[in-house]
Amino acid sequence: MKFPGPLENQRLSFLLEKAISREAQMWKVTVPKFPTDQNVSPSQRDEVIQWLAKLKYQFNLYPETFALASSLLDRFLATVKVHPKYLSCIAISCFFLAAKTVEEDERIPVLKVLARDSFCGCSSSEILRMQRIILDKLNWDLHTATPLDFLHIFHAIAVSTRPQLLFSLPKLSPSQHLAVLTKQPLHCMACSHLLQFKGSMLALAIVSLEMEKLIPDWLPLTLELLQKAQMESSPLIHCREIVAHHLSTLESSLPLNSVYVYRPLKHTLVTSDKGVFRLHPSPVPGPDSSTDKSKPEVLVRGTAAFCHHLPAALGCKHTSSNRKVEEMEVDEKKKSLYQRYHCSLQHYPQ
Repeated sequence: MKFPGPLENQRLSFLLEKAISREAQMWKVTVPKFPTDQNVSPSQRDEVIQWLAKLKYQFNLYPETFALASSLLDRFLATVKVHPKYLSCIAISCFFLAAKTVEEDERIPVLKVLARDSFCGCSSSEILRMQRIILDKLNWDLHTATPLDFLHIFHAIAVSTRPQLLFSLPKLSPSQHLAVLTKQPLHCMACSHLLQFKGSMLALAIVSLEMEKLIPDWLPLTLELLQKAQMESSPLIHCREIVAHHLSTLESSLPLNSVYVYRPLKHTLVTSDKGVFRLHPSPVPGPDSSTDKSKPEVLVRGTAAFCHHLPAALGCKHTSSNRKVEEMEVDEKKKSLYQRYHCSLQHYPQ
C-alpha cells in the first residue's frame, strides 16, 4: 500500500532506518585473503557469483533471490575458511536457501532438478548437509538487508521527493525504471572490489550515478539521501568511482548496433591479433582504385569479423546475384541490337 505525501516519506524513512540497523548488525568488513590452494580467491568468488546469476535466469527466479544468495555466500565466506573445492556446493546451497526464503512455494526449484540442471557437481544429500552447516554458522538468521533492498528504498525516496526525476524518460513508469536499474547492483555484486563497501553504500552510489544522468540537481538529492542513511561522503565518492568503472564494462560488453558494407575487389580481409581484422588494399584493381591509395587500413570487428569465417559461397551470394543481373542486362542489349541489325538487313535490296 502506498501512502500519500508525508505519510509515504515517513514510511520510507522508517524502512531505511530499519534496514540500516539490520545491516550494522550483520555486515562484516571483508579482509582480502592471499590466494592459495586452501582458501577461496576473489576471482573464484566472482566466478561463482556470476554462475548464480545465470542460475537465477535459468530457473526464472526473482532478483531478490540472487541478491540474498550472494549475501549469504559472502557472510559464510567471511565466517568460515573455505576450501575452493567446496565452493560450488556452498554456493548452490545458499541459492537454495535464498529461494526457499524469497520465492513462493510453487516457484521454489525441486532440489533434485536444481542439483541436476545446475551442474554443481554435488548430490541432493550433499546440498542438504551443506545447507545445515551454513544455517549453523549463520545462527539460522537469513534475513539481511541486501544492496537490492536499499536500492528499492533509495529509488522510492528519490522519486517521491523529486517527481521530475523521470521527466526525461516519459515512456518509463517508476516501477519500470526500477526494473531497469535493478540490473546494475546484480552486476556489481559479482565484483570483489566492491565488498569493502556496505550494501547501502553500493545502492546509494548506483542511485546517485543514475540521478546525475537524469536531473541537474542530483547533488543536493544525493546529500539528502546520504544524511538519511547516516553515511559519510568520502566513502561514497570512492564507491561511485569504482561502480562507474565497473558499470562501464557492462555497457561496453553490449553488442553495437553497427552496419557493415561489403565492397568486393577493393580490399582483402586479413586476420590480426586480439580478434581484430584489418582491411588492406587488394592487388586486384577496382573501378576507382586509382583515386586514392593513401587511405589507412580499417579495423573491422563484430559482424564483419564473424562473416569472415563464413563459407565463400555464402559471402559471395549477393555479389554473384548482382553479376547475374548485369549479365542478363548485357544479353538483353545484345538481343536488341541483333534484332535491329536483322531488320535493317531486310530493307536492303537483294
